[in-house]
Amino acid sequence: MGLDRYPDLDPDDGQLIDTEVAVTDDVLVKAFALGPGAELSPHEHADATNVFHVLEGAVTVIQGDDEETVQAPGVVLHDRGEVHGARNETDKRAVLTASLCPFPS
Repeated sequence: MGLDRYPDLDPDDGQLIDTEVAVTDDVLVKAFALGPGAELSPHEHADATNVFHVLEGAVTVIQGDDEETVQAPGVVLHDRGEVHGARNETDKRAVLTASLCPFPS
């Protein structure tokens, strides 16, 4: 087994696939693969900072009332309690990770 935890996720159009890639007492890192037209619905984490790392493609990041397309590579910080989400408005797969610190309760 190598050190690389990059997941092999292949979503269909409109499909969102997620998996946990790192879970410790301090942090949760999840990977999200969004097929064309897929969405990670807006949500919040009251007790954790969330950081998106856009690794492949482009996603429209939702943050509160704002939306912005972020191309890979890209990093977006969401403060605690801030509503956030993402949509893939392209015709190619998009992959991002979300790191939550501290580990959400």
